Amino acid sequence: MTDLTDKVAIVTGASRGIGRAIALLLAMQGAKVVAVARTAEELEELNSKTQGLAIPADVADEEDAAHIVAETLSYFGRLDILVCNAGVGSFNLLEHFDAAEWDRIFDVNVKGTFLLCKAVVPHFKAQGHGHIVGITSDVSKRTFEHGTAYGASKYAQDALLSSLRKEVRPHGVKVSTIYPGLVDTYFNDSRPGSLEAEKTHLKPSDVAQAVRYVLEAPTHVVVDELMLHPMTQEW
Repeated sequence: MTDLTDKVAIVTGASRGIGRAIALLLAMQGAKVVAVARTAEELEELNSKTQGLAIPADVADEEDAAHIVAETLSYFGRLDILVCNAGVGSFNLLEHFDAAEWDRIFDVNVKGTFLLCKAVVPHFKAQGHGHIVGITSDVSKRTFEHGTAYGASKYAQDALLSSLRKEVRPHGVKVSTIYPGLVDTYFNDSRPGSLEAEKTHLKPSDVAQAVRYVLEAPTHVVVDELMLHPMTQEW
């Protein structure tokens, strides 16, 4: 298995929920975590536990994305892992969406993944190794009512990562996509911890363990795709 000790990992959307769980678990495995989110106060609290680097940034901004990678390389002198976890969702009938909300969802879920991958891929290819992990959703593989914007963004994010996997594999770079089902986490306007969700949803730590699993695969193995659901969710 691949040892994560001293590996440097950028984790986006790290201030809470799934991203926070991923950052904490990777730090427990000895990785040096670069935590990225828009909320500086929550990032600093997380950074006090991971002892890594906190970078407040907007993943959908090209200058911010480039700064995240440049700052990481300047601070640690290396970069091994990118976890694209930042994401937003909104659910409504198609005719009730306005263009601004549609753009916001695609900016974070798709453009954010594109910009961070674009920023790290040249470095990964030059060094001959690296691992990109995209946290998408099981709705990358299915559709549902009121899910036009979110579902379309996750299909696009999935296609981006799948195509990128083919581009970088010859250079020793891995791309893994994780598709969680229902997770008891911060999402849209919901907050975790309801009695129902605690019984019926995945926990952020479940997704974090999936990330650890794909990252710890032996050097000659790439886990292309990994889907996980709570036992109570129909697929």
